[in-house]
Amino acid sequence: MIAERVEQPVVSAETHRTTFFRQSGWLMLANIAGGILTWAVHPLAKATGPKEYGTFIAFLSVAGLSTGVGSALQMVLAHQTAQALATNRQRELAGVIRLFWLGTFVLWLAGALVALAAQGRILASWHVNNPAALWITLPIVLFSLWLPVFSGVLQGQQNFLWLGWTMMLNGMGRLLVAALAVLALGGLAAGMLTGVLLGWVLAVGIALWQTRALWLAPAQSFDWRSLLRQVAPLMLGAAAVQFLFMADTMFVKSYFAEEEVGFYGSAGTLSRALMWFVGPLAAVMFPRIVHSTARSEKSDLMGLVLVGTAILAVMGAVGLSVLGPWIIKLLYNQSWVKVAAGVLPWYAGAMVPLALANVLVNNLLARSDFRPVPALCVLAAAYGFALTRFHDSLAMVLQTLGVFNLLMLGVCAWFTWGVKAPNPKP
Repeated sequence: MIAERVEQPVVSAETHRTTFFRQSGWLMLANIAGGILTWAVHPLAKATGPKEYGTFIAFLSVAGLSTGVGSALQMVLAHQTAQALATNRQRELAGVIRLFWLGTFVLWLAGALVALAAQGRILASWHVNNPAALWITLPIVLFSLWLPVFSGVLQGQQNFLWLGWTMMLNGMGRLLVAALAVLALGGLAAGMLTGVLLGWVLAVGIALWQTRALWLAPAQSFDWRSLLRQVAPLMLGAAAVQFLFMADTMFVKSYFAEEEVGFYGSAGTLSRALMWFVGPLAAVMFPRIVHSTARSEKSDLMGLVLVGTAILAVMGAVGLSVLGPWIIKLLYNQSWVKVAAGVLPWYAGAMVPLALANVLVNNLLARSDFRPVPALCVLAAAYGFALTRFHDSLAMVLQTLGVFNLLMLGVCAWFTWGVKAPNPKP
């Protein structure tokens, strides 16, 4: 879409900041609550054991990687929605939403057929005997692609109330079903994954209902070339960040013993909670900067978000490093402490530069400044290659992650402050 300037009522900077903190506070609360409910599935590992938990984590990381694509989709739809609402192009937006909804289904269908054809090889590589875990993962992937489409619309609308509720109800649904499957019915990894699936279904249903006024509206043709010029770099940039966030677990599953994967997964779950904690700041910032750019307005919001993210991420990483052994002992098992607590400081530390880079990436992409995208894609590919070479220990895997997250932060900082950005296109 090509943005057109629309006259808007003047709102004071103080009012903007007050609204931002109120929305960020709610979304942070919802994200933390949803994250806790989502994470609360993991202590079921006490009942399943490290081997089944490792299987659960491995298949969950596949869904997490599809969430990487989903994260990119959410950014694209948030960008398109915020821009459309700022420029009064709702009918074009309806066509865009339907296009992505259908496109994600076709993409998923092709991937599901490939996965089923290669089922034997996948299960053998990951040392999994029961194919049910793979079968349940496939619809999880579909809904993990659909939810970001409609969550992106909610985000672009700045409907953070229901965006927050989708997070919490997603976690609540997966916890209740997974606990029933494992504790009452004796299910193992497949039972935990069933809970994850039901959580996704509930969240998608809510997001569909809350955005129906936009995707049910009469559609109007839109400029395909302009859309593609925006969508491609947005998706590539967001997917590159998500790859650095999620890919390590899949590599660890291939190179380490099954019990170690379970221990590693417990540390990773706690460490990634840092992103649940600070992510809402960037999520609220993104559509606001899209609006400001569409209206050719100046905004100093990024600096505020970056400072807040830095403070919260560092405090969280230090807290996890100190309290990690106690948390793991309480929520998992004493036998998990030695391995998981040993890698936890590395894991938590690696999340800090990733959180800061995420803020800078969101700022650049919201302004349609796509210059860092090729460098981010190269960095993600180099990271994947590095993991195939540097995996002598779990700590080495995380040191590799930390190095590449620092490189990503450096790349984003350079394009934010080191070189002058071009003027946004009208």
